[in-house]
Amino acid sequence: MKKVERINTIMRYINNRAHFTISEIMREFNISRSTAVRDIREIEAMGMPLVAEVGRDGGYFVMSNSVLPTVRFTDNEIKALFIAFMATRNQQLPYLKSRQSLAEKLLGLISENQQDDLVLLNQILLFEGTNPHNPDLLDLSDLPHPMLEKLIQILLVDRYLLLSIKEDTEIKSYPVYLLHLYREKSLWQIEGFDLVEEKRRIIPVDNLTSVEPYAAKRRLSKKKILERLSKQEEVSNLVLDLGPKAIAQYKKYHPLKFSISYTNPYQTTATLKTFIHVHHSEELTEVINWLLFLGGDIRIREIPEEVLAGLQERVNLYRQP
Repeated sequence: MKKVERINTIMRYINNRAHFTISEIMREFNISRSTAVRDIREIEAMGMPLVAEVGRDGGYFVMSNSVLPTVRFTDNEIKALFIAFMATRNQQLPYLKSRQSLAEKLLGLISENQQDDLVLLNQILLFEGTNPHNPDLLDLSDLPHPMLEKLIQILLVDRYLLLSIKEDTEIKSYPVYLLHLYREKSLWQIEGFDLVEEKRRIIPVDNLTSVEPYAAKRRLSKKKILERLSKQEEVSNLVLDLGPKAIAQYKKYHPLKFSISYTNPYQTTATLKTFIHVHHSEELTEVINWLLFLGGDIRIREIPEEVLAGLQERVNLYRQP
């Protein structure tokens, strides 16, 4: 753990305790006595009101009615926070309605000069999906699915979930262990392990009708879930060598599950290995479109016949007068 990170963690540790000793700090953070003493002195110098107790069992306590020192941001940190806020302003993120109050609280922590810089940035910078005539406009289409925030609240407590989704005209329920919640192509998706069929399952959040903790008495442990998933891993059927131009395109956009391995120290060549479900029409179409997006700076080592046929059909289509 780096020094700055360690001192911040020690400050939070101290602030949550009525009393602590140097020995406790040494054990908790696995550091020497001299390092613990130096860290405590630095924390005192930052303004935390610590009171030392003399004696064999002496230690420290935080002066009553006192809390951590006021947070201070550097100019670059303020700009980083503000630009991140701007870039994700219309991205269907959860807790979107809380961003305004959060922004107001952050503004209250910074100087007038820093506020002036942010006003100027707000006038100059525009990001994709922003209304240039009214950048602060929040459309209904910007709001995420109403189930998303409830899902996040539940999964922070329990990742074993009972998900009910609408499929055509039916409501179906799936008990899953949530592996990831991710956003791809403007859609939120749940990647989970189906606890009944014991396989990986992708569920669009937009299809959710309800989500509850899964109250089964006997649950498959996370370790066993990962073991069973590893046994189900498909052998790669798409293998590509990428040159520098294709790598640049890859960085602009790539399907979430696709990753590359660089094959030289300069990161100008790379290899991509993945498995394509050729019988999933949507995935097949997406892969074909993406391969065309990569351009000509690739060498195909292995490719499913269905993908190759789709590429050829698309090329023939482009050739037609």
